[in-house]
Amino acid sequence: MNWDWDKLQENRQRQKKQTPSFRPEPGQDREERQDDASDPRRIFFNRRNGDGSGNGQGDGPHGPRFSQLRLPQGRLAIFVLLGLVVVWLLTGIYIVNPDEQGIVLRFGKYVRTEGPGPHFAWPMPIETVYKPQVTQVLRSEVGFRSVGQSTSFQQGQVRTMPEEASMLTGDENIVNVQFSVQYKIGDPVKYLFNVAAPTALVRNAAEAAMREVIGNSLIDSAITDGKLKIQSEATQLLQEILDRYGAGIKIIAVQLQDVHPPHEVIDAFKDVASAREDKSRIINEAEAYRNEILPKARGQAAAMRNQAEAYSATRVQNAEGEAARFDALRQEYEKAPKVTRQRLYYETAEDILSKSGEKVLMDGAAAGRVLPYLPLPGLASPRNADKAPKSVEKP
Repeated sequence: MNWDWDKLQENRQRQKKQTPSFRPEPGQDREERQDDASDPRRIFFNRRNGDGSGNGQGDGPHGPRFSQLRLPQGRLAIFVLLGLVVVWLLTGIYIVNPDEQGIVLRFGKYVRTEGPGPHFAWPMPIETVYKPQVTQVLRSEVGFRSVGQSTSFQQGQVRTMPEEASMLTGDENIVNVQFSVQYKIGDPVKYLFNVAAPTALVRNAAEAAMREVIGNSLIDSAITDGKLKIQSEATQLLQEILDRYGAGIKIIAVQLQDVHPPHEVIDAFKDVASAREDKSRIINEAEAYRNEILPKARGQAAAMRNQAEAYSATRVQNAEGEAARFDALRQEYEKAPKVTRQRLYYETAEDILSKSGEKVLMDGAAAGRVLPYLPLPGLASPRNADKAPKSVEKP
C-alpha cells in the first residue's frame, strides 16, 4: 500500500512539471486574463501550438504563429453566408423532360412556360416550378372500374358501377352504358390552376355529356348500329363542356365499352337484336342477288335493242335503195321504152343463165322438130353417179 501511494504521488508531480504554467504579462488585467483563458478558441490554438498561456504571445514556442492564424469573426460569418447563398442559388437549377413543360410562378403568379431542357429559376420562396406531363394520354372510366392493371374489357376483370351506367334513352327505355374517355393536357396553365380535381371533373363531365347524347337517341340505335354516332357526339359535347370550364384538357376519344339493356329484359332485347341482324342479312343477300341479275338483264336488253335497231336500219336502207333504183329505172324507161325493155331482158337472161352450170342452145326451128333435150350424158358422169337411179332386177 505504501508503495502504491508513493508511486501515485510521483506521477502527479511528474504531470505538474510537464504542464506549462500560466504566466500573465505585466500590466494585464486579471479579468482580461480570465476572459482570454476562458475563450475556447484560444484554448484550442494554445493546446494545438503547445502554449498553455491564455494569450497568443505566451512563452510557448508557437505563440507568434497563433496570432497569424486567428481570423476575425465578421469575415468568417461572411464566408459562411456566401456559401449558403451559393447553395441556395444552385437549388434553382431544374430540368424539364421531353414529355413535360415547365410552369414557373413568381410569388404565386404565373410568369412563363419553359420547354424541355435545363433551366434556372429563383429558388423558393421566390419562384416555384411545376412540370406537368403534357404528352401523356390519361384514361377515365365511367360505368365501370378496371381491376388491377387490366386495361381490357372482359368479364371478371372490371367492376361495374350501376349508378353511373344506368341512363334513359329518348324512347324512355333504360340502358346500361359503360364507356371510357381518353384525354391529355391541352393547356398546362389552365390545367394546374383552374381545376382542383381534373380526374373527377372529366368523369363527371363525361357522364353528363353521355346522358345527354343517350337521351336524344333510341335504344335500338344505341344497342345496334348507332354507337359510332353516339361516340362522335359525346366527344364533341364533352370537349365543349371542358372548354367552358377552362380546364385546359383536350379530349382524344370517347369509346363505348358495353351497351346493354337491364338484366331483367336482356334476353328479349337479344332476340330482337338477332331478328334485326337476320333482317339485315337477308336484305343484304337480296340486294346482292339483285345487283347480280339486273346488270345481266340490262345487258341482254341492250343487245336485243341494238340488234333490232340494226335490222331495222338494214331493211330501211335496202328498201330505200330498191325504191331509188326502181325510180331511176322508171325515168330511163320513160326516155327510151324499147331500149330499156331490151336491156332489162338481157340483164334478166344474163342473171338466169349465169346461175346454170351447163347450157344447150338450139334455134327455134330445130327445137320445134325434136324432143326436148335432156342432159342424159351428164347424169352418167362420176359426179352424178351416186344420184343415178339404181336398176331393179326382176326375179
